[in-house]
Amino acid sequence: MKKLTALILSLLMAMSLAACGGSSDNKQESTTGAAAAEESDMAYVKDKGTLVVGITDFAPMDYKDDNGEWIGFDADMAKAFAESLGVDVEFVEIDWDNKALELEGKTIDCVWNGMTLTDEVTSAMDCSNAYCNNAQVVIVPADKADQYQDVNSLSDLTFAVEAGSAGEAEVKALELNYTPVKAQSDALMEVAAGTSDAAVIDSLMAAAMVGEGTGYTDLTYTVGLNSEEYGVGFRKGSDLAAALNDFFVASYADGTMQACAETYKVQAALIEQK
Repeated sequence: MKKLTALILSLLMAMSLAACGGSSDNKQESTTGAAAAEESDMAYVKDKGTLVVGITDFAPMDYKDDNGEWIGFDADMAKAFAESLGVDVEFVEIDWDNKALELEGKTIDCVWNGMTLTDEVTSAMDCSNAYCNNAQVVIVPADKADQYQDVNSLSDLTFAVEAGSAGEAEVKALELNYTPVKAQSDALMEVAAGTSDAAVIDSLMAAAMVGEGTGYTDLTYTVGLNSEEYGVGFRKGSDLAAALNDFFVASYADGTMQACAETYKVQAALIEQK
């Protein structure tokens, strides 16, 4: 009898342990599924219904029209991408030097503002393929332009450059004297006011902002310091980067990207990441 009782108790204990194991497995599977869902930026953005885009005031990529609405090549493409996801878009002006921190803190979902794909950027973010070519150029007063036509002529100048930008990287590499400012538009104002001798900004912005028919008719651009490519940055591990690559391919194929580029006098070019 004792043996029978012991056998029954053993069987009951084994069944109990199996049930606990099954419960633990189910719980683990549920936790894993929840974690996977939490890690999806696509799901996160769709759930809150808004794609928050980090930008600065940077014509012709992101700038405000007379009604205070954000427009530009990047702004218009970001609106179209958000629409393709079935969500609204919100533009938030950020401190460019803190763009990676803004992403990680989830105050923004992407950085879409003529961002150069530097090693620093691509190591801190998951980036889209390049969609536009660019360069860093030197801005000087037009009446002094003939004095500054090559890199060697720049050594005695004081520069204004956007903090954390590709322009800052270039002047650092050349060991030039410079003052960091909040935005490229501020760098232009420094030169116009005479508080800096020169600035280094993106060539696309230079074409839109300086010279005849612009707000800075007395400024011009001279030396090109490099060649580079623009991309859009997302959080590390984000599945939105691949979704944007697909969107770019479709937009380029149906002509909407080129039409938008022509509106803002930008040269769009799909370039596969190496």
